[in-house]
Amino acid sequence: MKRIGILGSTGSIGTQTLDIVREHKDLKVSTLAAAGNNLDLLERQVREYQPSFVCVYDETAAKELKNRLKDISIKVLAGMDGLIACATENETDLVITAMVGMIGIQPTIEAIKAGKDIALANKETLVTAGHIIMPLIKEKQVSLFPVDSEHSAIFQSLKGEDISKVYKILLTASGGPFRGKKLADLGNVTLDDALKHPNWAMGRKITIDSATMVNKGLEVIEAKWLFNVEIDSIQVLVHPQSIIHSMVEFMDGSIIGQMGTPDMRLPIQYALYYPERKRLIAGERVDFIKLSQLTFEEPDMETFLGLKLGYEAGRIGGSMPTVYNAANEWAVARFLEGKIDFLTIPKIINAAMENHKLNNCPSVNEILNIEVETYDFVKDFIKAELSN
Repeated sequence: MKRIGILGSTGSIGTQTLDIVREHKDLKVSTLAAAGNNLDLLERQVREYQPSFVCVYDETAAKELKNRLKDISIKVLAGMDGLIACATENETDLVITAMVGMIGIQPTIEAIKAGKDIALANKETLVTAGHIIMPLIKEKQVSLFPVDSEHSAIFQSLKGEDISKVYKILLTASGGPFRGKKLADLGNVTLDDALKHPNWAMGRKITIDSATMVNKGLEVIEAKWLFNVEIDSIQVLVHPQSIIHSMVEFMDGSIIGQMGTPDMRLPIQYALYYPERKRLIAGERVDFIKLSQLTFEEPDMETFLGLKLGYEAGRIGGSMPTVYNAANEWAVARFLEGKIDFLTIPKIINAAMENHKLNNCPSVNEILNIEVETYDFVKDFIKAELSN
């Protein structure tokens, strides 16, 4: 019996993880944690999976959940201390880190220190703190399993291979809902347009990141840390069918890739059971006869400036990826609220990066302070823009 803790249980990754748990009797949910914006779902999860305890990051929402669950014996925690308690619960074997944003950094670090294996679905953890996380993984001798479909594909393609023989990582991208569009086409796109991803069912924030291709910029930086390669050894390929999830090219010219339908349950289940492969219950299979072709395109980094800026942040390193990520988080939140237009998102990121004074090796506290400083800058930047 493997015991798992899930940080971000009400999000896309968390709910699909619980779908897998429901189908397998050798998995047990030890803890659940969520931000607190979907208490109805979290309450149902607690009642069905009966974790040792649950955390709601928002303290007001935690009090409401505690009241809702007063008929059963379960401890309800709140805040960062609660997230860390969920991540470090004594009997937990594996922690799924799926909370959106930099809120995931500290619980992930504490889980590693407590000797827990990590199934990583929180990009921000490595994007902003890869220089802290990866040495800690090695020091504590725990395993880190990537849950992103692209990074899981690379992880699978490298199994049994010598990482020093890698020539290039080929990181695939669907192209999002605006593939093939030019800047002139994107000036008046709506929120509904941006949320219509052609292949993947994801949360709203990551779906917008896919539309801007910032998501792929974050993945480039994440891949650098996961696989110990240089930024410019990672090539993004637009692959509209989303069947090849990523590939690795070796020094001899051989290329190994991982393929499958665009179903996040596949990489989640692979992380839960590694190195064993289990049958994916109710999952669709690739039918190559119906598929007929796989195509690839070069990404347009002038139209999708978010990807270009991701490469730039990754090359600079230090605290710059934190600024890239934080500025994007703030901008996407405002776009989802209808307060800025689509093309303002990369404009905000670019301005924040140009304004930033680099810290070559920030601590966790410095990373979190840089996040706040970036938010403050972009707020003032937008005010100035709107007044002109």
